[in-house]
Amino acid sequence: MDKGTIIRTLVLALALLNQFLIIANLNPIPGTMETWGEAISIIFTATASTWAWFKNNYITSKGNEQRKVLQQSNLTR
Repeated sequence: MDKGTIIRTLVLALALLNQFLIIANLNPIPGTMETWGEAISIIFTATASTWAWFKNNYITSKGNEQRKVLQQSNLTR
């Protein structure tokens, strides 16, 4: 895995962990509930989820073209 994938995965895991803590009425990760409230935590999770999903998933037309080139060159797994 490349560095970006690891970072996106860690950020997403942190956001999801925070959401589970909030749902269970446990102390969320320090600073989230006391400082910003639940809305910011939800926005953080949604942003992290979208970011992790969008990167390298060939969502755009340019990404689809890149995938085709990679497949034609036998560079995909």
